[in-house]
Amino acid sequence: MKHNHQWSHAQRGVTLIELLVGITIGLLTIAVAMGALMVSRGVSGTVSDASEIQQQASYAFRVIGQQLRQAGSLKLKLSAAKVEGDMTPPLVGDPVAFETDFSDGVSTFTLATDTLSGLDAPGASEYKLTTGYRNFADPLYRLETPAAATAPFESLQRNCLGGQGSTALVQSRFVLNAATNELRCDGNGQVQPIVRNIANFQVRYLVQSAAGTGSPNLRYVSAAAVGAPGSAGWAQVFAVEVCLVLYGNESIDLPAGSSYTDCDGATPVNMTALAAPRNRRMHMVFRNVYQLRSQGLAG
Repeated sequence: MKHNHQWSHAQRGVTLIELLVGITIGLLTIAVAMGALMVSRGVSGTVSDASEIQQQASYAFRVIGQQLRQAGSLKLKLSAAKVEGDMTPPLVGDPVAFETDFSDGVSTFTLATDTLSGLDAPGASEYKLTTGYRNFADPLYRLETPAAATAPFESLQRNCLGGQGSTALVQSRFVLNAATNELRCDGNGQVQPIVRNIANFQVRYLVQSAAGTGSPNLRYVSAAAVGAPGSAGWAQVFAVEVCLVLYGNESIDLPAGSSYTDCDGATPVNMTALAAPRNRRMHMVFRNVYQLRSQGLAG
């Protein structure tokens, strides 16, 4: 008996060389994709870092600026013929007066002592910048048409932590905690960090001299040049310059020697040589000047 075997299809597999070429192309494709992903992640992290740093700086300057702009005290004097606290109509307003020295019956607050002070190198339990202003109570009507006699008096002023304080003086004190890199605020005795990742916090003061000559001039000075806290020199400060250096959270592949200029406007800081956690992190310098509303009145 005769059998005929007929193969209708020829079978053929890939060679080893073809397999290796395919694997190589696949690995190259994955490597390119991973590289693009890492670059994208790095760019995204850098942009996110910059955005967060700017938000932190904006908040810090908003808090510090609010306290500095209210430094001292400002009150609208009512009619000279009326006793303070008499809110019966007509409420005739005299020109705006700056109220700096006052007493609440228990303590006495003065312009030179409580409005503004600072230290260039504060020690433990000391502060870089201190501001204060009168915690003046205004009549607060809770109903639409209340009787004037029932209107309670409450303060609308707030310190750096959003509190009113327990005394007639609203006070906010700022300092950099170098151990934790946090900007801390003491609001009438309550201390809390308000901004993190702070590399530097510096303050300068703008004072006026030669005011009696008819040709006054303004100049930047340090806290030591103004005088010790409580001295009369602080009453002649017209404005305060605040400088903050903030750093990010993302480690960046920086070229060796990459640096930024510090708050003094002259000192370069090598970001690749800094200790952790600031090493190879984005650093940004922010600066703002705040004019004080009731300073410069003495002298």
